Amino acid sequence: MKISEYKLYIDTIIRRVESARLKVSEYHIVKIVAVSKYSSASEIQELYTIGQRAFGENKVQDLKAKAEELSEFPLEWHFIGNLQKNKINHLLEINPALFHALDSLELAQELQKKLQAKNMTLDCLLQINSAKEESKHGVMPEVAYEIYTQIQKEFPNIHLKGVMSIGAHTEDKEIIKNSFDTTFAIYKQCQGATICSMGMSGDFELAIECGSNMVRLGSIMFNK
Repeated sequence: MKISEYKLYIDTIIRRVESARLKVSEYHIVKIVAVSKYSSASEIQELYTIGQRAFGENKVQDLKAKAEELSEFPLEWHFIGNLQKNKINHLLEINPALFHALDSLELAQELQKKLQAKNMTLDCLLQINSAKEESKHGVMPEVAYEIYTQIQKEFPNIHLKGVMSIGAHTEDKEIIKNSFDTTFAIYKQCQGATICSMGMSGDFELAIECGSNMVRLGSIMFNK
């Protein structure tokens, strides 16, 4: 796909984001994180050329490789995958702009230890399993606010910026909406939270209409 064709394609996605956000408010701003886990460095560069800056990876080794290969570009790297404790130091070496999937108190405790030892801080989102699905990571919605507050109080090197969730895995739009509404309600409770990251390629418009201000778009951004 030529750059001019690619831009027209991306413009269509941006129009869909705009349409959804305007249903919330003309002041509602939505950030797009392009999930590049199945895309090459050259494909990321193509998106950069037409204005995309934030990119997300779900494997530490892939994030490191692409960040190094594209180091000459001012890209904003997000880590969106679930983090194994033995990979924490590797992630901190990369120092991403945002870690989306802080999914337990145990991980927060280990992350705090590593951050403190390195005299670093890390911006994070608390992952909420709002659909209560066994296949998903994240804290249960009933305890999410309590855990969010506990992390804020006890782990000073973790800077919580908000929450993240994945919509319910179903074709039933109402169930998906309920999972987004649950996450957004918790987000509104959390003191100082500015990011509510919900919505992927298949459900981002609904997520935005439910209050999301950050969407993680993969295949749709790379026309795959």
